Amino acid sequence: MGMSAGGAKNSGGGRRRRGGRRNAPVSEINVTPLVDVMLVLLIIFMVAAPMMTVGVPIDLPETQATAMNSDTQPITVSVNPAGEIYLQETAIALDEVVPKLEAIATTGYSERIYVRGDTAAAYGVVMQVMARISSAGFKNIGLVTLQEQEQ
Repeated sequence: MGMSAGGAKNSGGGRRRRGGRRNAPVSEINVTPLVDVMLVLLIIFMVAAPMMTVGVPIDLPETQATAMNSDTQPITVSVNPAGEIYLQETAIALDEVVPKLEAIATTGYSERIYVRGDTAAAYGVVMQVMARISSAGFKNIGLVTLQEQEQ
C-alpha cells in the first residue's frame, strides 16, 4: 500500500539509469599519446642539434679570454693549416675576400667579422687576411680562440 523507503528496485538515491548508456563513448581528448610523441621529438632534437653544426675543421688556439655575447650570426673567415681561406664554409682566394665580404655584409662596414686561424696555420696568412679586411674599411674584426682548459 504505502511505499517503503528501502523496498524499491530502482531507488538509487533518486537517480535513474538509462538503459544502454553504460558503455557510451568518452568525449574527452586523450593527451597521453600527444605528450609521449612530444617528449620523443624533444629528445631527438636535443641529440640531433649538435650534429647539425657544419664548418671548416680548424684547431683553434686556446686563451683565457671570456666568451663574447652576440645577437646576430657573424661572418666568419677561416684559415686552415694549408693556408686556404674560407668565407663561412666556401673556399676563396685572398683577392676575393674583400669583394665577397662587401657583397654579403648586411650592415655595411660595421658588420662583425670573425677571423679563425688554425694553430698550425702560418701567422703571415692570417695577418694578410686581417689586413685586407681592415684596409677595406671593416671596423669590427675579431680573432676566434677557444677558452683555455684548466688542468
